Amino acid sequence: MKSKLLFLMLFIAGCGFSQTVNDYKGVVIPLKYDFQKTENQYRLQTITKMDLQKAGFQAFYANEVIPSEFQDRCSLLYVGVVKENAFLVTKLYITFKDCYGTIVYQSATAKSREKEFEAAYSEALNEAFKLVYALNYTYNGNTNFSSKAGITAQSLQVMAAPTVVAPTSAAVTPIATVPVVAVPASNNAGTASTTKVTGLLYAQPTTYGYQLIDSEPKVVMKVYKTSNPASFMAVKGSIQGALVSKDNQWFFEYYQNDKLISEKVEVKF
Repeated sequence: MKSKLLFLMLFIAGCGFSQTVNDYKGVVIPLKYDFQKTENQYRLQTITKMDLQKAGFQAFYANEVIPSEFQDRCSLLYVGVVKENAFLVTKLYITFKDCYGTIVYQSATAKSREKEFEAAYSEALNEAFKLVYALNYTYNGNTNFSSKAGITAQSLQVMAAPTVVAPTSAAVTPIATVPVVAVPASNNAGTASTTKVTGLLYAQPTTYGYQLIDSEPKVVMKVYKTSNPASFMAVKGSIQGALVSKDNQWFFEYYQNDKLISEKVEVKF
């Protein structure tokens, strides 16, 4: 009975919060939540971005170059994922905060009994986002992001040349999502080490973008659609990077030992 009452209270609270998320233009995703040891551990940031976009939000990683229309940091929400301590179960809930750190929305706790960490975190996070979907978010055009007396707005760190977050393990299978990743700035390409991938690759459409196959046929690379048709999130074996178009040519770019590597790729779409 107590658990049912608690869930009802959280649901009512969620409904109250849901009246305000529509006031914000988009959402910023941190590169690491408090309980994570490394950036994008268990690919939770990738999952978060995919789920936010499915829910209707415009979402940006904290190290992305954010368009000028979003430069008012108080027009954005800041998503967080919080882990609750529990035995033999993974429990997570989602928060949206404004630029002053005030919680605008908090989901109920979602849980997973999967034993593997990555599967457990992924399942719990996706379950929590089902409550976010229920908000039916639509930006209402609000432009009145008034300041709060005596409170300083939090800084929004924007990096000019963000790096692509690498997978935590070579054994991780990329999630079939439509995430948008920060593509290394083109002005770095001049100093990149450039090699050429031999052989023509053929692009086969998939639900998330394309898989690039060779003449065997063997899947050489998987690429994921972004909002920019000239750039894709790309995974080649255990390497995660970006497939970008420059001067009508395609390049697979990624970081290796803090050095930008650019591989020319011949692709037939």
